[in-house]
Amino acid sequence: MRLAYRAPLLAAFVVLASCASQGPAGVSANSAVVETERIEAVIQKQAAAWNRGDIEAFMDGYLRSSKLRFASGGTVTRGFEPTLARYKARYDTREAMGTLSFTELETVLLSEDAAVLHGRWQLIRDNDTPSGLFTLVFRKIGGDWQIISDTTTSAD
Repeated sequence: MRLAYRAPLLAAFVVLASCASQGPAGVSANSAVVETERIEAVIQKQAAAWNRGDIEAFMDGYLRSSKLRFASGGTVTRGFEPTLARYKARYDTREAMGTLSFTELETVLLSEDAAVLHGRWQLIRDNDTPSGLFTLVFRKIGGDWQIISDTTTSAD
């Protein structure tokens, strides 16, 4: 009799233990760590490109599509080319670009091919240090994580 009562408990424990080792939609805990690192590497590459003064390379993290969404300063820009043009107009000199850093990164895997990354950005320039928050929506397309939506706010 005792064994009959233990079997359902053991089965429940096995199910719960297997769920605990899975990320969203069946993503294993190990895979979740690797994917989080890959996602965060995208924006670290962006920061390195920015700090070299290379806006074109900075944009490599974004989806090259008319479906890209970029929201900042109360406006929404749609599409890769218009977003690139906006960056080039706003940061038209190396001095305007300053030095970019990202901190307080929080990655949320939604599925095997979708994630959200929250964080804080800061520019250090000769005359000011603007900063703010961002929320990036990533999709894994062709094996690469790409930003499909960027909402950036300014704390200043």
